[in-house]
Amino acid sequence: MGQEIKNKGEIVIYQTPDGVAELDVRLEQDTVWLTQAQMVELFERNQSVISRHINNIFKEGELDKEVVYAKFAYTTPHGAIEGKTQTTIVQLYNLDVIISVGYRVKSQRGTQFRIWANKILKDYIVKGYAVNNKLKIKQYEDLKQTVMLLSNVIQNKVLTNDEAIGLLRVIADYTYALDTLNKYDYQQLAVEKTTDEEKFHATYENAMEAIGLLKSKFDSSDLFANEKDQSFKSSINTIYQTFDGKDLYPSIEEKAAMLLYLVTKNHSFSDGNKRIAAFLFLWFLEKNGILYKPNGLRLIENNTMVALTLMIAESRTEEKDVIVKVVVNLINKNN
Repeated sequence: MGQEIKNKGEIVIYQTPDGVAELDVRLEQDTVWLTQAQMVELFERNQSVISRHINNIFKEGELDKEVVYAKFAYTTPHGAIEGKTQTTIVQLYNLDVIISVGYRVKSQRGTQFRIWANKILKDYIVKGYAVNNKLKIKQYEDLKQTVMLLSNVIQNKVLTNDEAIGLLRVIADYTYALDTLNKYDYQQLAVEKTTDEEKFHATYENAMEAIGLLKSKFDSSDLFANEKDQSFKSSINTIYQTFDGKDLYPSIEEKAAMLLYLVTKNHSFSDGNKRIAAFLFLWFLEKNGILYKPNGLRLIENNTMVALTLMIAESRTEEKDVIVKVVVNLINKNN
């Protein structure tokens, strides 16, 4: 089962930050691939644990095995017969599986690998190894996936009128953004349409102070904003992560989108996660001076904000990149 792919990709060497493990990582079809044995080495878990998690990922329907699993055919010189070649079939799993296994085994190495892989894939596309003419097609595929995500929200939640209007606004705004994107090369757009200048740096301390003000004004519940673990502090740190001295989320819009996503999905608080996520998203934009348009109107309306938060809450882990792209397109300079 799964795809069968001939050996045409690039090999990139990944070394864990502690220097203990070194992996030959395959780049193919705009993603990265590892074998089960490599995941054993990466996550420092035994074969049975990795195999069980992969089987559960497919069994629970978290990922489609046909999409994320492949058999790679490697053709190499025959070791014993001169002038002959031999073909070896190797089973590999793509980045979606690697990330899902990393979450399940709670591996810090998994987080480090995800950060590295995303940076490598971005470079892979920029340098032209990926086929450029697929980018426009992918933009429209993203729109289709966005509409599907929104339909999932409608199916899983009884919506108020304002929430329904917000969902329609997300579709309309994102469609407009994609029409604008179609006029530009993907990488040019990423540079021209977002905000690089940081006027405000979010920290765990100033974010908790802001949440405290929200709690005092609008909620008296003891559970509201009560931290369950250290994941909120991790969310704040994540939006400022770097690789080779460069921000993984270089623009204010990308940082804001990741903040909204992470606070919504991580369930860091006993109560009020979606409200806190929406509030911090607007707070971060306002502090960085881009919440309001030149005409004084707010960049994103309340019902659109509700719709976005619902969409994130109902989304699956592997849809994160699409979600973040939707949010950025709704708050970038096209709007």
